[in-house]
Amino acid sequence: MAYEPGTSECRVLIDSKAQLELILLNLAKLENTEAIRQQLVAVYNQLEDLHDQRRQMRGSDRAPALL
Repeated sequence: MAYEPGTSECRVLIDSKAQLELILLNLAKLENTEAIRQQLVAVYNQLEDLHDQRRQMRGSDRAPALL
């Protein structure tokens, strides 16, 4: 695996994004799917934002305390 998730929430987000990528690739083979693909890209970006938030929260948990 290229990327090891930090939490089960991250695993769900990674899997969901991967599934959307596959759907987008499949829809690109069909005519008249541009509007649907744009909506799915927007959903993908929302998932990416959630994933970034989880990574930042996890990163702040690891940050050393300043004394």
